[in-house]
Amino acid sequence: MIPRYSRPEMARIWEPETRFGIWLKIETYAAEAMAEFGLIPKHAAEAVRKRGGFDVARIDAIEREVKHDVIAFLTSVAEHVGPEARFLHAGLTSSDVLDTCFNVQLVEAADILIADLDGLLAALKTRAFEHKDTLTVGRSHGVHAEPTTFGLKLAVAYAEFARARERMVRAREEVGTCAISGAVGTFAHVDPRVEAYVAKKLGLRPEPISTQVVPRDRHAMYFATLAVVASSVERLATEIRHLQRTEVLEAEEYFSEGQKGSSAMPHKRNPVLSENLTGLARVVRGYAAPALEDVALWHERDISHSSVERVIGPDATIALDFALSRLTGIIKNLLIYPERMRANLDRLGGLIHSQRVLLALTAAGVPREEAYRIVQRNAMKVWEQGADFLEALLADTDVTRALSAEEIRAQFDLAYHTKHVDTIFARVFGRP
Repeated sequence: MIPRYSRPEMARIWEPETRFGIWLKIETYAAEAMAEFGLIPKHAAEAVRKRGGFDVARIDAIEREVKHDVIAFLTSVAEHVGPEARFLHAGLTSSDVLDTCFNVQLVEAADILIADLDGLLAALKTRAFEHKDTLTVGRSHGVHAEPTTFGLKLAVAYAEFARARERMVRAREEVGTCAISGAVGTFAHVDPRVEAYVAKKLGLRPEPISTQVVPRDRHAMYFATLAVVASSVERLATEIRHLQRTEVLEAEEYFSEGQKGSSAMPHKRNPVLSENLTGLARVVRGYAAPALEDVALWHERDISHSSVERVIGPDATIALDFALSRLTGIIKNLLIYPERMRANLDRLGGLIHSQRVLLALTAAGVPREEAYRIVQRNAMKVWEQGADFLEALLADTDVTRALSAEEIRAQFDLAYHTKHVDTIFARVFGRP
């Protein structure tokens, strides 16, 4: 069943009409190749090409009786083709059709996901440059650390999804193979040239060696890649959720006119889209495990993987397609509050400059352990008593013995922390 939230282009790939259409292409191309190489009469291949067709309802009805999907399909096609259909599927086995079709679907799904990533990358780049110099506080363990910029946060996400795109391209390449090798993959009843012909027509590569099935390590890598991309989606969604917390509120999902956040509390504006993405990421990651378990099949072939792939193929690709589209919309419409970022930056009374003071003291000749103790002593006054860090340092003779008042104040310059932003942006986005 196609999930309710599926987007039309991705959902189409997994519809029965599409699947049977690919099966018919495979059978048609195979017949053309066999005719070209003198293995079946040319008029038979011509009949398949001209009259080949199927009826989904009829296939379903036949399958209920014969309990075999490919036989049901071939029976329906034969009803359209006529007597020449006796040459259809000559030397092929079901996996030749099923596996090649599945790989076509996965390649098409990858193309959509790559396009999704391109859209997300464009949105991240636009917002990153918009806020390249927007100061905000960096956090480690959820606690204020040192200044950064919101543009750098988005640049981190851009670099991560650029890697995700590269992985999707490799996954597409990994799974883009065709197997038309017959029972147990020996080509005993089908010429290897047929496989090469079909592969070229479908934009795939011949599988170097199959055992009646395409090796499932290819598919495991594909679904593992989807899982990694989903984890990147969750990482960015989680960042947005944290930034939208009331106590932080440095960024917020767009809240449209007429939108309601809670059935009980009319004031609520919740990060529901990001929370939704967190959940979907868990679902997509969950499909990696059964794909890995599909690698180990009995001898040359069993069909324990088949039931798995009928679920994870559409579900994982549809869910990730939806997630990437939703994340792109969140980034494009994200409400960003530089004033709140600055207020939070100043919230700890200057403690974010503690490392600069530490380094200045050590540069002035104070042993590092002693310098650390001096700076931490003054920092604890801010944490525990609400003191101002700069004023505490100026009043500490251990500090003023090593540094002048002017040198102490110089350590509180925010621009110090952003001097290499352009260098980082050039690394991530390239030089303009």
